[in-house]
Amino acid sequence: MTQLTHFGTSPFDILFRNFFDKDNGDFAPFNQIRVNHPVDIYEGKDGLNIDIACVGLTKKDIDLTIEGDILRVEYKKENGSTKNEYIQRNIAKRAFNFGWRISRRFDLGKLEAKLQNGLLHLYAPVTEECKPKTVTIK
Repeated sequence: MTQLTHFGTSPFDILFRNFFDKDNGDFAPFNQIRVNHPVDIYEGKDGLNIDIACVGLTKKDIDLTIEGDILRVEYKKENGSTKNEYIQRNIAKRAFNFGWRISRRFDLGKLEAKLQNGLLHLYAPVTEECKPKTVTIK
């Protein structure tokens, strides 16, 4: 006997439908699965802050581009062979390619980038037009 939910479908029907539902984030197609990379994005009182873990990378390794309101940060891992014979290797320099559509509220033309202690810090200030203004009542 099939147990029906209050929507008139069985749990199997829901699972089967969700498995092939492209909009469902729980079952992403294999080519859309993302590797988690440490990134913090937060808004301070004066602007937008993005911190990206870049352990072992230099400024030359990272490409930072702005196209309109799109901010892209990319590192392409070199596929060359290493000269070292590792006994243990746990520090992964994984390639990454991040892109964010940044609100026009933040001025990407004044974007600041700093790489320090394995952390890439990006800062985009709030545009002058979007800063809070006080209005006097007449």
